[in-house]
Amino acid sequence: MAVIADSVGPAPGPEGAPGARSSARSLRSAWFVLPALVFVLVPVVALAVQAPWSRALSALGDAGAWTALRVSLQVTLGAVAISLVVAMPAAWALARTDFPGRRLVRALIVLPIVLPPVVAGVALLATFGRLGLVGGLMQDIGVRLVFTTAGAALATAFVSAPFLVLALEAGFRSLNPRFDDAARSLGASRWYVFRRVTLPQLRPALVAGLVLTWARALGEFGATITFAGNFRGTTQTLPLAVFQALQTDPGGAYVVSLMMLVASVAVLVAVGGRLLVR
Repeated sequence: MAVIADSVGPAPGPEGAPGARSSARSLRSAWFVLPALVFVLVPVVALAVQAPWSRALSALGDAGAWTALRVSLQVTLGAVAISLVVAMPAAWALARTDFPGRRLVRALIVLPIVLPPVVAGVALLATFGRLGLVGGLMQDIGVRLVFTTAGAALATAFVSAPFLVLALEAGFRSLNPRFDDAARSLGASRWYVFRRVTLPQLRPALVAGLVLTWARALGEFGATITFAGNFRGTTQTLPLAVFQALQTDPGGAYVVSLMMLVASVAVLVAVGGRLLVR
């Protein structure tokens, strides 16, 4: 027994244990997140404190929140559909093929992420407006996008689609192409391979990308108001309702903002296990 004790050595004390030292360092390091936490939480707490809870439901009605919520759902779902149609082939090409100027093409596709939203709205007006590059031809065949719900969906898709492109590109890059090659070697068509082999593996990235794209579309303001206007029941989404309520009823704006805050937290919870680092 003495030989065994000598070979193992004395057991470290509680203070000298590696686990205790690691826990102490982690506890000290946790203080470094405090400034960022306070920076984010203080405005959120202030919003909750200043909100008129005694008349919250009536404030939502006065601010047109329920109508704006309906319009927001229409606009954001339309934006997600447009983004998916645009982003899926682009992400596949960026991830699976190596063509000249790929980096430049990627930079141009994700340009709306860094483009000021108002500039994006002006660019859409220059393209699809009544006197725009394409808008004049569309007017001739009876199609109008400016100041319509469809136009609001297009504006939000323009600024939110790059998020889906990046998420899907990362998803495609994480897949092993040998599974696709094996299925093709057995006689499966390209569409069958994509539907039954690629898409199931891509599902986590696709779901996370769609949720983030929807969240970005929900919060869009500048491009929407510039290109589609701010008309209740047609193009007034929740952010536009907040802006309008702030002019006459700040309490109503606080309540609608809290509604959007809850939706944002729900989005973070939904994608927390996929794109966000835990």
